[in-house]
Amino acid sequence: MELDRPFLRLPFAFETERLIAEVASISEDAWLPHPSGLPGNSAVPLVSINGEAKDGFDGPMAATPLLLQSPYVLQVVSSFGEVVARSRLMRLAPGAEVQEHVDFNYHWYSRVRIHVPIITAPSVRFFCGADETHMAAGESWLFDSWRRHRVINTWDQHRVHLVIDIAGSAAFWRIVRDLQRSTTEIAPQHIAYRPGAPSTLVTERFPCAPIMAPGEMSAIVSELMDDCLANPDNNADHLNYYHDLLFDLTHDWRRQWSLTGFTSEGIDGYRRLLQRARLGLKDNPRVLVTQSNKVGINPIIVQRILAAALQPGRAQEFVTGDSERR
Repeated sequence: MELDRPFLRLPFAFETERLIAEVASISEDAWLPHPSGLPGNSAVPLVSINGEAKDGFDGPMAATPLLLQSPYVLQVVSSFGEVVARSRLMRLAPGAEVQEHVDFNYHWYSRVRIHVPIITAPSVRFFCGADETHMAAGESWLFDSWRRHRVINTWDQHRVHLVIDIAGSAAFWRIVRDLQRSTTEIAPQHIAYRPGAPSTLVTERFPCAPIMAPGEMSAIVSELMDDCLANPDNNADHLNYYHDLLFDLTHDWRRQWSLTGFTSEGIDGYRRLLQRARLGLKDNPRVLVTQSNKVGINPIIVQRILAAALQPGRAQEFVTGDSERR
């Protein structure tokens, strides 16, 4: 991620009262429990796989019926002009929290999350790295999800944020860079509700390739190993071992790619390479630890590489654009 700080407020602001009214119209049974069962955490899917009321990243994204029935929420999501991935309303019950964690699965390697607070109070605190802030209602924010982060709600009401996942075009990242380089505060642009106005929502169709490109795998491995090399507490022999394990994977992956590409006859070869790497992982998941956020190397390898590098069931869709409902 191209953020140089834990939090960054974007120069866009939205009509809180209208957003609150649309959230209030949502029935209680539309709120789904957190997929990991975190107490007090619930969400309403707005952009999801095939527009269905379920969680998940891996599939063609579409607006849910509930988003289409919420005109201003739809205008807000569309207003950034970006390709939108999985997006939701996220609710945190009174006294609940989002426990400290790091977003290191593959989805977050090339995506960023925009937060638009809707129902909140100053006692709702967001912690990221060594910093904390309150995101006020109607504002829009980014935060660095590679850093350790958590949220606490000591308020006596539910906190609700609109969260929009995007990859980010060059135009979006130019806005971010301008904000980071500016020496003066930039006044936010007010995005007003426009009754009856059409919204152009563009949603993500291809969240990942059926077979990870060798260059992408090499970049992931290089960044991960550099992060572990920067940690002076890591053992040199273990660093060498993981360097060789992961770069052996990338070199042989490139060889397999050059021979078989996306074709079906190469799938078994790719599977064998991933299995070899998986079996090579040390038993201790924290045998190496990143310097930037103190996460063990094994879970990152599993989520960011081994679980994401091969999705053969999506090859036809990726090549032709035709997808079946998943």
